[in-house]
Amino acid sequence: MGVDRTRIAAPGSWDYRTAELSPAGAESVAGGAKRAVRYGYEPYLLAAGLLALWHLAASFLPQGGNPLLPAPTVTGKALWTSMPELLKGTYYSFLILVPGYLAAVGAGIAIGLLVGTTGWLDRAFTPFARVASPIPPTVYIPYAIAVLPTFRLSAIFVVFIGAFWPVFLSAAAGAASLEGRYRDNARILGIGGIEYLRKIVFPGALPHIFSGMAVGLALSFILLTVAELFGANAGLGRFVQYYADFADYPRMVAGILYTGVVTFLAMGALDRVKRRALFWVR
Repeated sequence: MGVDRTRIAAPGSWDYRTAELSPAGAESVAGGAKRAVRYGYEPYLLAAGLLALWHLAASFLPQGGNPLLPAPTVTGKALWTSMPELLKGTYYSFLILVPGYLAAVGAGIAIGLLVGTTGWLDRAFTPFARVASPIPPTVYIPYAIAVLPTFRLSAIFVVFIGAFWPVFLSAAAGAASLEGRYRDNARILGIGGIEYLRKIVFPGALPHIFSGMAVGLALSFILLTVAELFGANAGLGRFVQYYADFADYPRMVAGILYTGVVTFLAMGALDRVKRRALFWVR
């Protein structure tokens, strides 16, 4: 009897065939993921420790009249007074992030499912993916700004490129790892084409797809902030860059912390959607 092995995609890997796990290994990974979501008091303890270290460093490190490391209380005050500007920047950043990320998710899932289930597409796309996916999306920023008519389109394109590859690779891995009995049963029932992809392959690949979406969302925030540093008139990255240029470090640090909180909330929202969609994976 042959050994049934479950393929998984390594985050950031260009080839979804480069890592394989036996069923026991897959169960171990699933168990580790379940253990990882059981938060206790440890995150709060770590946050309190980091805050204390930050306060001690700001109090005792020698700094000039305009300290590069403002105290937590000074940063908190700057964060509060900057909230209207930060909320406006969040709105402009999401005008770039949302269309770029959603387009990447739609294209990555559709193309990934086709590549993962169609032999000739797999053979055609794999060499291209090996070349294109490792390229850092940040190298496209200057060229996209020069070629596309507006900065917003350029930033949306960069976000799209950053989120597309993780979603595509995960969708292709999920489709390719679908057990043969499902394909055989679908063939017996006369299910094929788009219906086969929609009713059989897509639900089976959803755990992989959500993993790719999480990686793609984190990359989208990184690329969005980097793109806004190049020439945006508004947005979270522009907020940080603007106050860094004027050496207003309390507002700059406040902008960095606020961006982290927005990213955390977005990742949490995606995780909630994942838990509702994958109700059978618990």
